[in-house]
Amino acid sequence: MTFQTDSYCSRTIPRFLKLKFKYFGHDSIVLHERDIRKQTGPFAILSDIKLRSAFMDEISDILAETRFRIFAAVIEKHELKTDLFPTNPYVISLRICLQMAYLFLSKRNEIGKTHHFIFEKRGPKEDGELELEFRRITGGENDLRTPFLGFHIHFSDKRTNSTGMQIADLTARPIGLKIIRPEQPNRAFEIIERKIFNCRKFGRPSRGIYAL
Repeated sequence: MTFQTDSYCSRTIPRFLKLKFKYFGHDSIVLHERDIRKQTGPFAILSDIKLRSAFMDEISDILAETRFRIFAAVIEKHELKTDLFPTNPYVISLRICLQMAYLFLSKRNEIGKTHHFIFEKRGPKEDGELELEFRRITGGENDLRTPFLGFHIHFSDKRTNSTGMQIADLTARPIGLKIIRPEQPNRAFEIIERKIFNCRKFGRPSRGIYAL
């Protein structure tokens, strides 16, 4: 996922802060999709149907009006042919999404500039392995056979109150559901669909792998 810095700072962050103060009275709340959906913790207030409807409508409006681009890959682990793709699914999706990000930035003559990629911490071992793969891919071990200059990796705790990370969390499940249950009504996906970078170059490289 990528944001336009000016719009992100001047419009997106203030709108999310206003939303948090309006419904929770403070800005330290972290918007986790699962907690919102399950109405747990501070989101228990959303058991009020009227309040929940207003809250979800407001989030939907913010997401619809926020300028960002999504690079998404969905891995169906049970369908994955491990003889062809022995690497873990997280690394497969990392490779696909970094390649899409490179193509997106290349079309806009942004290659060579500094681009920061923020990943949610999962643990020292997992983070170390992911960083190694990130450096391999951006170093030239990718389908495009070219280094991704200016790509930098950072890790952040999921409790960090990062607006960008929260938007990523809010959009992940709707994308996955669109692949797993395509016939199911999915209002959230309809809102973000036009923000997904459509790259048919990678298509569906193997059964169980979807590059949107």
